[in-house]
Amino acid sequence: MEHIPALLRETIEGLNIKPNGIYIDGTLGRGGHCLEIVKRLTTGKVIAIDCDSQAIEESKEKLSKYQDKIKYVHGNFGGIASILCEENVEKADGMIFDLGVSSAQLDDGSRGFSYMQDAKLDMRMDKENTLTAFEIVNNWREDELRKIFFDYGQEKYSKAVAREIVKKRSKKTVETTFELNEIILAAMPPFARREKQHPSKRCFQALRIAVGDELGILAKMLETAPQLLKIEGRICVISFHSLEDKIVKKTFADHAKQCICPEKAPICSCGKKPILKLITRKPIIADSLEIEANPRVRSAKLRIAQRI
Repeated sequence: MEHIPALLRETIEGLNIKPNGIYIDGTLGRGGHCLEIVKRLTTGKVIAIDCDSQAIEESKEKLSKYQDKIKYVHGNFGGIASILCEENVEKADGMIFDLGVSSAQLDDGSRGFSYMQDAKLDMRMDKENTLTAFEIVNNWREDELRKIFFDYGQEKYSKAVAREIVKKRSKKTVETTFELNEIILAAMPPFARREKQHPSKRCFQALRIAVGDELGILAKMLETAPQLLKIEGRICVISFHSLEDKIVKKTFADHAKQCICPEKAPICSCGKKPILKLITRKPIIADSLEIEANPRVRSAKLRIAQRI
């Protein structure tokens, strides 16, 4: 299935692209956003980052016409400062971070992301990482499992699922996605198994987030990236999860604050100056036409800020 970039038009408009600018696509994926950026460049360039080397290789064909304007980097955007340093880029004109997992990754059964296809438990975006879903499911403590299912998946039956996993793995190692799916279903009450959303969706999502330390890497990037923008440079972040959006919203707001002294302080003593201006006070969401064409964008939220 062809990956359709979320909120593509709104993101490209939000970047306010300069033909000679330097842009960072921190989540290259299948190259959809990157393609629309390079089309608008003359002497500019894009540094295209992805932790999934397979995604980079597959995007190169789509972007081959513009290969002289793109530098591909295998890495994660949490290390954006060191990546730009290695590329001899002091400041960028704009940055885009699409936090969604592409359809191609989810639909590739061998990657172990899906409860719909049987595969070894893996869920690594970057094959060089050592932590896998297998390691978490079979070796993490029950309270740790409960916490990631509840915090990252907002799973209300997190305690029951964690208990069932520990019970089953004491008898036999949990090897595959189908085995895990059966365990999750067994932990659910009958009415929960009849929900419109697949009962395993939240737990599989939580495991993926934990394997990739997605929220930790996001927080690190958001603290660093604004400092690496030129004045009037834009940063666009598309999230698909309420926890991600909460982190983006709060960090943008913190970077846009003038003063962080206590409210009762008679004068400002912190000396903090804002480095961002919020372009979007509320997140941009997909319209009905885009949702109809690509149902996975239903939860997408785009936030944009500008360096000042």
